[in-house]
Amino acid sequence: MRAEDQFHLGLVVVDFEGTLAEFTAAFGYEWCAEIGGAVPLALPGGNAVLDISCVYSRTQPRLEIVRRVPGTLWEPVVGGVHHVGYWSDDVAADAAELTRQGFVTEASRTGSGGAPFAFLRAPSGLLVELVDRVARPGLEKLWGDGGGDA
Repeated sequence: MRAEDQFHLGLVVVDFEGTLAEFTAAFGYEWCAEIGGAVPLALPGGNAVLDISCVYSRTQPRLEIVRRVPGTLWEPVVGGVHHVGYWSDDVAADAAELTRQGFVTEASRTGSGGAPFAFLRAPSGLLVELVDRVARPGLEKLWGDGGGDA
C-alpha cells in the first residue's frame, strides 16, 4: 500500500442531510446519490448484517458522509473524521500486513455480494478502511456523473 492510494475521508454523522447542506454551503461540495443497504460483515463479536448507507462527494478532496448506525463501529467520533479510505489490490494481504504492524481488524467483508473491504484500527487510534480496487470503476462512474444529486 502507498500513501497515494488514499482516496477519501469518511465522516459518520447523526444529521445526514444537515451535514450535506453544511458542507455544500460552507465549501461548495456537490454530492452523488446515496448508496448502501444491508451489508454482511465479519465483526469481532461474530457475523452481522448492518444497514449502512453513505454519500460520496463529487467534489475533491473526496468525502464520504455515512449515516450513523447506533451501537456499532459506525458512530460519530470527536473531531469528525471517522476513517481514512485506501484502495487495495488485495484486501486480505494488506489487512494481514497491517495486523502484523499492530492494527486490529474491527470489521470486514469478503467479495461475495460486493467488493471486499476491511476496517482496521491503528495503534494510534486512527481507523483505516481498505477498499478493493475492483470497486474503483463503479465509484469513479458514480463520482463522474454524480449518480443523481443527494
